[in-house]
Order: sequence, then C-alpha cells, then structure tokens
Amino acid sequence: MKARIITLLLLISISAFGQKKILDHPDFDIWNTIQSPRISRSGDFIIYSLEKGETDNFLKIKDSQGSSILGYDRSEGGRFTYDSDFALFTIKAWNEDLLEMKRNKVAKSKMPKDTLGIYDLRSKSLTKIAHVKGYKLPAKWGGYVAYQLETINTKKKGKKTSAKNGYHVVLRNLGNGSQDTLKYVTSYLFAEEGKRLVYVTTGEDSTSTGGVFVKNLENSQTTPVFTADKGKFMKLSISASGEKLGFVADLDTTEALVRPNALYSWAEGMSSAQKLVDAESAPSGYRVSKDGNLSFSEDETKMYFGLATPPILKDTSLLEEEIVNVEVWTYDEPTLYTVQELQAPNERRRSYLTAIHLNNNNKLVQLATKEYPQVSLGNEGNSQHALISTSAPYDLERQWEGATKRDYSIINTETGEIKKALTRIRGQVRLSPEGKYAFGYDAIDSAWFAHNVESGITTKLTKGKVFYNELNDSPNHPGSYGSAGWTKDDKALLIYDRYDIWEFNPDNGQSTRITKGRENKIAYRYIRLDDEERSIDNKGSWLVSSFNDDNKHAGFYQLNRRNNRLELRAIGPYRYGRPIKAQDDGHLMFTRESFTEFPNIHYTDLKFGNTTQISDANPQQSEYNWGTGELYHWTSLDGIELTGMLYKPENFDPNKKYPMIVNFYEKSSNGIYGHRAPSAGRSTINYSFYLSRGYIIFNPDVHYRIGYPGESAYNCVVPGVTSLIEKGFVDKDNIGVQGHSWGGYQIAYLVTRTDIFKAAEAGAVVPNMISAYGGIRWWSGLVRQFQYEHTQSRIGGTPWEYPARYVENSPIFNIDKINTPLLIMHNDEDGHVPWYQGIEFFTALRRLQKPSWFLNYNGEPHWPLKRQNRKDFNVRMAQFFDHYLKGAPKPVWMVRGVPAIEKGINQGLELTGNK
Repeated sequence: MKARIITLLLLISISAFGQKKILDHPDFDIWNTIQSPRISRSGDFIIYSLEKGETDNFLKIKDSQGSSILGYDRSEGGRFTYDSDFALFTIKAWNEDLLEMKRNKVAKSKMPKDTLGIYDLRSKSLTKIAHVKGYKLPAKWGGYVAYQLETINTKKKGKKTSAKNGYHVVLRNLGNGSQDTLKYVTSYLFAEEGKRLVYVTTGEDSTSTGGVFVKNLENSQTTPVFTADKGKFMKLSISASGEKLGFVADLDTTEALVRPNALYSWAEGMSSAQKLVDAESAPSGYRVSKDGNLSFSEDETKMYFGLATPPILKDTSLLEEEIVNVEVWTYDEPTLYTVQELQAPNERRRSYLTAIHLNNNNKLVQLATKEYPQVSLGNEGNSQHALISTSAPYDLERQWEGATKRDYSIINTETGEIKKALTRIRGQVRLSPEGKYAFGYDAIDSAWFAHNVESGITTKLTKGKVFYNELNDSPNHPGSYGSAGWTKDDKALLIYDRYDIWEFNPDNGQSTRITKGRENKIAYRYIRLDDEERSIDNKGSWLVSSFNDDNKHAGFYQLNRRNNRLELRAIGPYRYGRPIKAQDDGHLMFTRESFTEFPNIHYTDLKFGNTTQISDANPQQSEYNWGTGELYHWTSLDGIELTGMLYKPENFDPNKKYPMIVNFYEKSSNGIYGHRAPSAGRSTINYSFYLSRGYIIFNPDVHYRIGYPGESAYNCVVPGVTSLIEKGFVDKDNIGVQGHSWGGYQIAYLVTRTDIFKAAEAGAVVPNMISAYGGIRWWSGLVRQFQYEHTQSRIGGTPWEYPARYVENSPIFNIDKINTPLLIMHNDEDGHVPWYQGIEFFTALRRLQKPSWFLNYNGEPHWPLKRQNRKDFNVRMAQFFDHYLKGAPKPVWMVRGVPAIEKGINQGLELTGNK
C-alpha cells in the first residue's frame, strides 16, 4: 500500500512538473522584441537591443560566434563606427523610475537625461558621457563622434543653452579621447567622405562669434565660413568631400513678415562664403526658401536648393471679432477642402527645386515650378536631365479614383529646356541609375515602360504580357509585382512577374526569363546585399529569395548569371528576414521564424554553410503551452478551392472538442510561418495567447466577387468553419469571430446571415455603405468614395449606379436578423473609418436590445495605440470571448457597463458570478 502511494505521488509530481504554463496578460510584459540590429562592416560584431514588454531596452553586443562581448541595461540605438572599432549607444533611465518621478511631479528639467555609451571593441573598455541630447557619426570614415549636450546654465552670462540659443557640441577623437567643445551650436554635420565637420553657432558667449564654421579634422584647423553677430542660418549642407558647403541665411533683425532669405555657398580655399541668390536675384515670383532641402550632386558641380512663392499675409490690423472664418468648398476645385486643410502647413513650406552650376559661373536653372512642382534627379544629381511632373490635370478625379495620375517631362538641368515625355501615367516613374531612361509601371495599361531620355521614344515593355497582379479581385487596375532594378550602364531593366525575374532591353522590349519558377509555383526575387548598390552586376552571382505558393516554404538560392543555374542555400517551413551583409566581409545576418520559432538573429556566410544563432530573445517560451500552425484547404460555396491557416494548442488532442475563434481580413495564408509573440495588439486577437488558453484559431482566405464583398466573405468563411466542425475537434456551439476595419465590416455582414458564431468582436466597422460612401478619412482628408468604387470595399460603382449593391452589402438593413452578441470597438479619433459608423451600428443593436457593447478609447485613432489602452482592450476582448465560448463569469463592465461618472476610475474588469 505504501509503495502504491509513493508511486502515485511520483506520477502526480512528474505530471505537475511537466505541466506548461498558460499565457496570461501580465506575461506580455516579459516578452522581448529585437530592436535596431546591426552588423559591423568588418562582419566581426553584431549589436542589437532587447525591448522587454515595450518598456526598457537591454543592449547586446555579440561576436560572430554568438559569444557576448557586452550587455548593458537600459540601452538602445546601438551603432558601429565605420572602422568597426567602436560601438556607440544611448543609455536611458529605467522606465519605472521615470513613471515614479512623474507621479511625484518632478519638473521636466530635473528628469534624468540620456547618457552616451562608447565601447572600444579592441580594448573592451566602456566610456560613459552623461547629459547627451544626441550624437552623430561620420558615414564613411571613423575615429570621431560629435555629441550634443543637454541644457546647461552658464554662470558667466546667465545664458542657457536651448534650441534657440544652441547647445554645446563636443567633438571627440575616439582613438585618444581628446575633445573639443563647440559652444551654442544650432546645427552640425560631418561630411560623408572628407574629414570635415561643419557647424552653426549663435556665439552667445563673449569669447566667440556667431556664424558658420568648418573644422578640418586632418589638420585640426577651424575656418570661419561666414560670421555674423545676429541672424539665422538654415539648411546647412556639406558635400561628400567636405570641400564645399551651402546654407540659407536670414540676417534681418527686424520683425518683417516676409523674410529676406539668401543662399550662400563656400568652397575650400575661399576666405568667406559668397551670396548666390537673394530676394533681388531670385526668379520673378519666387524667393529663397528656408524649408527646401539643400544638397550637392555626387560630382559636386551642382548645388540644389529650394525656391518658394511669396507668403499669403494676414491683415494684422483686424481684431478677432472682425475676422470671418468660413470654409468655402467648390465643386470643381482640384482638391477637396478637407485635403487642402491638412496640406496647408506643407503648402506654406512648399519649395521648388533649383540648380546652381558651381562650375559655370553659379548659373541658376530652376527645375521645379508651379506648373511642374515635382522633380526627380538623375545619376545622383550628376545627370544633364531631370524628370519633372505634375498631377494638376487629374487632381479632381483623384477624389473618386483614389489614385494619382501625372504628366511627365524631361528638363535639361543646364539650359532649362523642357520636353514633354509621358502623359496620364498612374504609377511611380523614376529615372534609371545613369539617368538614360524614365521608367515605371502604368496601372492604366497594366504594363511596364521605358522612355529614352535622349531620343524621346517610349517603349511598352510588357504590353500584352502578364506582369500585373494575376490575383487582382478589386474593381481597379491591377498593380505590378515590382522590379529588381537596372543592370550596369542602364543596359537592362529587371522586372518581376508573379514568379520569375525577367531581363528587358529598354529600347526594343526584347526579354529573357532568368529564373524558372512558374513551373513549380515558386517566386524568385533578387536580394540587394549592398546598401549603396546603384546597379546590378549582370555577370556575377546573385542571392535570390524563394517562396513556394503551395506549401509557403521560403528560402535562398545563389543564382549564377553566366548560366542562370540556381544553387540552394537555405529552405524550409520558415519566414526569413532580408539578409544584411557586412560591407567589408562575406558574412551576413538574417532572421528566421515560424509560429513556434521567434525571429532570432542568425549569422552565416554567403553560402549559408555555417550558421550561428546570435540572439535568444525569449528562452522562456519553452515554459508555456504554445501552439502549432498548418495550412487548411476547403471549397467555397462558389466552388473555389481555398486555403487558410489553422492553429491548434500545443497539447492538442483530436479526441477533444475545442472552442474556436475565426479571425480574418482578406488573404493571409502566405503568412503561415510568421511568428506571433505574446503582445497587447491594437486590433486583433493574439494567437499565442488564445492557443495557450485552449482555443483553436482559424484564419480563412477570402476570394472576392466584385460588387458582392459581403456575400463573398460568407461564401468563403462559413464553409471553412463547417468543414472544420466536421473534423470533430471543434465545439460547434462555441465558435467566435473577430476582426477589425475591413475585417470588422465582414463580420458585421456575416452575423446578419448566420448564427454559427456564438460571439463576435468587430472593430472600426462600417454597417452602412451608403452613409459611409461620402464620409471623410480624416487622417488624409480624402472622401471615401474611391474605396467603394475602386478599392477595398469592391462595390464597383456609385450608389446611384448600383443602389442595390450598397443596400445588400450594408449590415444595417438586416440588423434585425443578428442573434450573435457583439463587442464593438470604434475610437473617436479614427482617421480611416468615421466613428459615427460604429455608433450607427451600436445604437441600432441597442434599439433592438441585441446583446452588444461599445468601446471608445478617447483620443485614439483607427486602433488604440497607447499601451495602457491596448492592454485594456485585450483584457476586455478575452473576457468577452471567455464568457461566451468557455462559460466564464461576466466581468462587471459587461453587466452594468462603466458609467460616465466612473470613466477612468472604475474600469469594471472584476469578474462577477454572473454566467
């Protein structure tokens, strides 16, 4: 008897020990995400931060074997110097300490400041510098850092460093630790290649003069470029070599409303900067802009800056009670007033790109004008030609089409001569790397084209061929699959179809298929390993990614361009991140993930021969009941073979019955191998959380029939659910459905057609397509008409053309047929879907006394973004589904709501005994 008891206790102990944890909401706070991963140019080191529960970061530096070089708490934003000798990062205060100080009303000026960490990778020593506001490193040379110090009160004059007066900047030699303090600096820049630092100082102390200065770090000499006791210096820019610089200056000390900005330039060897353009010499109707970017061509023969039109001035003599504030909307103005209103700040800052020919007597050639406001430069600004464009003739129809069309011309950057090139193009047009061709994809023709800049001849490269989206199911022109880029000297353009890479002659359209993926439904795509690559080597070898349409496996191949043979490098049931190559070494880092595998950082060579896992962000995952994902196939009511994603708990038993949540949007099955870490999502269920708690999750793909989006969802989703019920492991009486925005709309439609769902959560829902058709998307100011006529809502026309379609697809007209309890979330600052749609839905349900609850997170947009609100939403949604699908008690908020007088005080999350 005693032996039996011991055996029983032992079995119980083993069972208890082997029992995995169930995820709960507090567990979100212990999960890490990888932030800002970087590999040194030498390939010897990798730096990244682990952000824990969206709060504190923990910096890691590893070597190529995955061994730890440095770990530092509260640190983020790690970067390597160009020479790979140092790593720099920012050290923050603990988040909890900051919150406690805020609770104690500590003044902002007394809150902890950031610290700069400088780690010497050679000597393994760490230097910390307190009170650092920010820092900059040279892009293509090492040995120095310039960092900006936080506000300092100076005892000598009582002046305080600030954004207006400038901050002290310290230039530090990383090799020997020597430092030079530059006082009251408002802006500073390293040259990209030359060892120069340019900066602007206000000269607030008595020992220095304000103005623009350049410091030569090869001889430690500082040269005053332009000095002035008063004035503002803006848009500071230095050429790559560091031998030329430009800036905009406003030296007027009066309060004039129209500022007399002037453009200045300086070249090494000059005693002082020279004025190039001011109010007197600017082209008629324009002035020098303080907002337009200033830059140099790669060969440094041209400087580009912005011109602006005169500002519209207010009558400052009028009193507030005399000013009429009325909006006047007109039917034929090109841009809807709501869009104009949002764009007004940008319009006030609008500038028109202009070239100064530094080697040709500073000749000015205006490239952008009010007639052609957009400019695209060729060959890094070196080209004799630029591409200019305008959308003005088509802006009005953008209201209902939802897409921008443009006319394009070619401008000679030396003479200003303009030649018309392309008209009514819908799609992005760019210049080839050498500037010989303007190219792009025109959605209207569903074809790629190349326009020869010299000859003016346009060649339709893919006209009559299928290089457009083969699966397009919207009443819209199909998009493209993109392009890999150009080969050297602009000889060929590489374009993708659904599966393959093709090489096109830009002048005659002759093409060659490089890969052979279509036969096996495998998509191949070129991977750019060099961030500075402008053209593709057509004779060497390429790294290409692969994706199998059938089983969704991904991988990498090496493509030999001499014979177009593919050599397998890595493949499997994973999703891979884009490899990042060490610029001076043949190694790279990448991420690999699946539903069960977190996307940790891996290190390998170009052959993927020896792969080392560098990070292990969430080892605690093994302690929790997780889940598995698989592809699931069924047939729609329209007879279409469909694919979806089916997720089961890790401890799944096919002989048991499980509650199931259906979550979908459009087509998601390509993401079957995406990892879903526990987190407080802003609009959807967290898969790992619900699986851990014993739910099954089904995510079905939806195939749409134009004009009937609601019925399409029904015909795809419901048979998928019923086919799973037939498998025997789904509890048919406990099935929920959840979705947001477009997914929320489809759910609202579904519950008017079926009672198969016991509970539903629909976020940012549109119940009434007729009233929503004329609604405004407040983030952009656009009216929603295009969405119904041409894009996602898929009606295919206007309410007066297809009134029946709008009624049939609007849940509001069948809301009395809903028997499914609903949780609705729609926030009052939603800039995508007007939140009155959510109110319309809820108040109709309330009028019919259908069980429903409405969540509005005040001040939040289309989804709750604030962490506390996301966490709250996740708790309420879980309580809602647990009650209806698992019989858990109702929380207080579901029993009596949260009265307005208790908002922000009593959240009502406590469970009651009411089931």
